[in-house]
Amino acid sequence: MLKGLQIAVIGGDARQIEVIRKLSELGAKISLIGYEQLDHSFTGAVKEKITEINFKEIDAIILPVAGTSTDGEVDTIFSNEQIILTEKILTETPLHCTVYSGITNEYLTKITTNANRKLVLLFDRNDVAIYNSIPTVEGILMLVIQNTDYTIHGSKTVVLGLGRNGLTISRVFSSLGAKVKVGARKAEHIARIEEMGLDSFYLEELEKNIKDADIIINTIPHLVVTAEVISKMPYHTLIIDIASKPGGTDFRYAEKRGIKAILTPSLPGIVAPKTAGQILANVLTELMVEDLLIRKGNN
Repeated sequence: MLKGLQIAVIGGDARQIEVIRKLSELGAKISLIGYEQLDHSFTGAVKEKITEINFKEIDAIILPVAGTSTDGEVDTIFSNEQIILTEKILTETPLHCTVYSGITNEYLTKITTNANRKLVLLFDRNDVAIYNSIPTVEGILMLVIQNTDYTIHGSKTVVLGLGRNGLTISRVFSSLGAKVKVGARKAEHIARIEEMGLDSFYLEELEKNIKDADIIINTIPHLVVTAEVISKMPYHTLIIDIASKPGGTDFRYAEKRGIKAILTPSLPGIVAPKTAGQILANVLTELMVEDLLIRKGNN
């Protein structure tokens, strides 16, 4: 199905193994960059250094869920080498080359735009984000159990944000008997929270709504759990922040005050990398097949 397609998989964690497996099964040729310590081998996949790749032959680049750092570095758990994705590399690829990432930042958006290469953000898709919320909430449950001496049932839990993760988290914690409050900015989200039978509040009222919180779960990728907010919390409150780095919590002040705050933006890759990887692999396959058919139709 993907026979003849040349793909560069650059960096990543255990989720990428499922992506590589699926693409190799479908006949793609794969260059693995940042995988010299990976024990697995796949038909049609070759471990290479980024300096060894002929990017003129690359049809697609797959980055980790986190994309790149703000200076272009690509994380990988399978290599100790520093891997940098540059604009120069992208300009060497064919015009049809597509870059796939989970999320983006100013750096990644800039270099793909300047190189005139298509950037596809998987986590902008509702299906990916909703499926991904399942291992995310399981990971949150694990962290809460490990880091508290009280049950989730009966706990006063505050969820910040009613996006695709926030919705699943709120529903699951409520079903386990937690007393859930959800903070949001939009009126339609407040309406949905009320429709779910949960307590709601606007984020401007956050300080008033965390004074007796046992657990706070932040999903918002902006600083919302500020020093002022943390100063109003009980000392036993556990903060779990799943927003992309640097998160939405003042971690330094939380530590200073003795409140445990955990930043964990990649929970699916930690608690269920196989399932999370299969979610990404299925969507990537679908997108690449569509892209290949379009290109063939235009030729």
